[in-house]
Amino acid sequence: MNAPTDATHLLPTVQLRPVPQAFLDALAARFGERFSASQAVREQHGRDEGSLQAPPPSAVVFAESTQDVADAVKLASQYDVPVIPYGAGSSLEGHLLAIQGGISIDVSRMNRILSIDADDLTVTVQPGITRKQLNDAIKDTGLFFPIDPGADASIGGMSSTRASGTNAVRYGTMRENVLALEVVTASGEVIRTGTRAKKSAAGYDLTRLLVGSEGTLGIFTEITVRLYPLPEAVSAAICSFPSIEAAVRTVIQTIQLGVPIARVELIDANSVRMVNAHSKLTLREEPMLLMEFHGSPAGVKEQAETVQELASEWGGQSFEWATTPEERTRLWTARHNAYFAAVQSRPGCRAISTDTCVPISRLADALLDSVKEADDSGIPYFLVGHVGDGNFHFGYLIDPDIPEERVKAEALNHQLVARTIALGGTCTGEHGIGIHKMGFLLEETGAGAVDMMRTIKQALDPKNILNPGKIFAM
Repeated sequence: MNAPTDATHLLPTVQLRPVPQAFLDALAARFGERFSASQAVREQHGRDEGSLQAPPPSAVVFAESTQDVADAVKLASQYDVPVIPYGAGSSLEGHLLAIQGGISIDVSRMNRILSIDADDLTVTVQPGITRKQLNDAIKDTGLFFPIDPGADASIGGMSSTRASGTNAVRYGTMRENVLALEVVTASGEVIRTGTRAKKSAAGYDLTRLLVGSEGTLGIFTEITVRLYPLPEAVSAAICSFPSIEAAVRTVIQTIQLGVPIARVELIDANSVRMVNAHSKLTLREEPMLLMEFHGSPAGVKEQAETVQELASEWGGQSFEWATTPEERTRLWTARHNAYFAAVQSRPGCRAISTDTCVPISRLADALLDSVKEADDSGIPYFLVGHVGDGNFHFGYLIDPDIPEERVKAEALNHQLVARTIALGGTCTGEHGIGIHKMGFLLEETGAGAVDMMRTIKQALDPKNILNPGKIFAM
């Protein structure tokens, strides 16, 4: 994969499709005060947390029911206007950009829990509920929803990007935890996929097809997900290491030994320094693992002792425990704030975020050369990772007014992805393709696989109105 030589290919290709005034008038008549064409509202819905920019949508509809979504899509289909679903706005790869114009359908008001089936360990929710809202609502049941991407993302958005996060090493990703969906199709029809049963062999697995489709095949209006019993005992620990390699080798051995660790996060020295400044902490400014153990008191103790012994073999030191909820929350809040701490460390910067994932045995190979390249580049950066499942993120902090910095950061990203793919990995472990990684998808899967995806898209959305211009070009 060749490194880029200019910044033009980094900008989204904007090809605005006409949005007839009659369409906007029809939406205004149908939704009243829940329709907005104001500049401020449009701009809010025309950007995510990523670094790419495009013109905002022509209008925003605030949906409050499945029927609202279906009616908005039916009108959009009638007038051939693109629609972009919007949840919490926390995506990173340009998923929300209206690069072909159209409208945004905001489902954040669709945030109710529809049913809790505690005996079956499932819950059915509307797409706008966030993961924190969900866990707050079910805390009295003794159950919890473990998928934790860091940001307080909506369940609909997490499903559409196949998100995961810090707990994935033990509990899996959204792919494993979404059981059933209610979906509005490109024609405005409402369909259901999957059931609350643990398994099914009934026809094509449409649920798995739609989870991760990034709003290009349908708009989710109900989602059924798995829940898990709250662990009897939880313990968190941090451990500093003399090098990134030492930390990574500890993780690899932990996973290969089958230790059922719940979370294991890598934070490089740059990130620790930024987090200390942002969160007023005094962590050792060295590569660090942040770990969490779930289970019975005896099981947690055994897991922790095993990992501590492995860490000491690789020079791990300053092993510190956090057993109270307040202490654990303090540590994990600092980890989740790493992105914002990094951005604030260079005022006015934007972060070019990577999202590669490799087989656990190749984690050191993927990371160490990439760290050296980043160090040699002179671009400020931070590194964090859900390394228990081989997933890690560089964040290259660029000045958006200096095109050369973006080019250099994207060159680093290209080199990282090329290395990752060569090692049997993927260009995106959890963020999705969006706009930013479209070229990488072709590199990873090959033209034949992308053609198959394109065929599915054409069959299910022949007018190409569902979040067009994302994942691959039509």
